[in-house]
Amino acid sequence: MTTLDLPADVLRTYLGRAREALVWKLDGLGARAVRLPRTPTGTSLLGIVLHCANVEIGYFGATFGRVWPETDHPAFVPEDAYDTDPQADWTVPAEVSTAELVAFYARVGQFVDAALADLPLDTVGRVPWWPQERATTTLHRIAVHVMTDLHRHAGHADILREQLDGAAGYTPAVSNLPDAEGWPSYVERLTAIATQFPDDAAR
Repeated sequence: MTTLDLPADVLRTYLGRAREALVWKLDGLGARAVRLPRTPTGTSLLGIVLHCANVEIGYFGATFGRVWPETDHPAFVPEDAYDTDPQADWTVPAEVSTAELVAFYARVGQFVDAALADLPLDTVGRVPWWPQERATTTLHRIAVHVMTDLHRHAGHADILREQLDGAAGYTPAVSNLPDAEGWPSYVERLTAIATQFPDDAAR
């Protein structure tokens, strides 16, 4: 059995890959570009990173009685902040730069890795913000839950960045996409198929 075959290490690896896939979508962009809302509900690239960082702190911290050490950092969103602002963990303070948030998120990753290294996967915890009937859970379930959430948000970032400047792919080194030369004809082919159908929105 290799190290990667150990369940906790598999979870740690794929959580890390989700963070990497998300963070690289900030590369090469200015402060305005990463902060501007890109959807009608206000989603921004930097906001996604702030949200994911605080999601990981909460689930791998308070759920298992672990204390996040940087409670005075402006990127940390305490639980009571949501009482007055439900979007608190999507709103990046002006004083937190992209580089500072990326560094903060790297330390969050270390905090999560330590939980998966130090605690058995069957460690029981309690999620304070979940309904009482299902608040009690295990580290294994939380790791899968959070990993699913991170990859979902990495997908959101993929779309935002591609629409912004065309940058696309899983990582800068390995895009998991075919060569770019064929994209215009591919889009034309999809458009030709789609336009054979009536515009449902016009009904």
